[in-house]
Amino acid sequence: MTSISAAENMAPVGATGPGRSSNFTSALKAHLAAANQELWLVLSLFVIVGLINWLVASQGMILELYTLPTIFSAYVYGRRHAVLTAAASVFLVVLLARTNGGLFKHSLPATSAYQHWLELMVWGGLLLVTAYAMGTLYERKEVHVRELRETYFGILTILQQFISNDKYTHNHSYRVALYAANIASAIGFNEERVDDVRAAALLHDIGKLETSRDILYKAASLTPEETVEMRKHVQKGIAMLEPVGGSLRRILPIILAHHDRYDGSGYRPCKGDEIPIEARILAVADAFDTLTSDRPYRRAVSPFEAKDLIVAGAGSNFDPAVVKAFVTAFEAGHMEIPESLAI
Repeated sequence: MTSISAAENMAPVGATGPGRSSNFTSALKAHLAAANQELWLVLSLFVIVGLINWLVASQGMILELYTLPTIFSAYVYGRRHAVLTAAASVFLVVLLARTNGGLFKHSLPATSAYQHWLELMVWGGLLLVTAYAMGTLYERKEVHVRELRETYFGILTILQQFISNDKYTHNHSYRVALYAANIASAIGFNEERVDDVRAAALLHDIGKLETSRDILYKAASLTPEETVEMRKHVQKGIAMLEPVGGSLRRILPIILAHHDRYDGSGYRPCKGDEIPIEARILAVADAFDTLTSDRPYRRAVSPFEAKDLIVAGAGSNFDPAVVKAFVTAFEAGHMEIPESLAI
């Protein structure tokens, strides 16, 4: 039946069991890489501030410049990073002050060494307080954004449930959303891009609301006319969602392209990198769920058989890089779903 992924027509290959021994090591390496990236970013800010200080003040020290790394850390990473960066700034300034007291001629107007150190302590205390306060504001903002995101997807899920023609379509979209989000995470997408993939997956079949149930549940091959009608569900879905503004507009190209194939033989002639990467992810997730679900026209295959079929389609139906991320998620156990949705 042409309404399902072309992955069903691929010949199966030998299944391989999931290997889990390197998962912990890979996760640890990824965590260390992220921590090192943050560390180098903060250190580079200190270098930049030092260069600016040297260019502006020559032999003096402008203390205000050394608040910039703290502000940046608070804005990007939150309270903990901000306080640590502020402490590092204070330590660096104190170390330089002990080496050369004349550095403060541009920043501390006091005449005695005692007054210089007192004002330096006041500056350091204010910097730590600023770091804590700004970091706290950042984290509160993140909590609010997270709550809005959860509300957003809750509304999408409720909407998708109401507009689904049947329980299968609803559960299919929900499962595909879980699969696609896990594949996107395995590729390395940030949270916003993962959310876009999840939202597109929840609504990718919304156009089937206007497709005949006789076509959707036909237990035989579709006629050419029925195939044309089935393929219209993509454009119908875009037409239904296009009037909606905001972040939903970002998912329209994903839904439009989710039946395009990597080799250009899909619904549209687009191929390779012409297809949005999010749509290539959705195509793999959609194929995996379709293959592992019972339909009127065929029985489901096992998850391992479905994985092998998708691997066999890399380079033709699917993006090889996406397939690699799919296999990573599969072997990590992220392509498993609750039994209540496996229908």
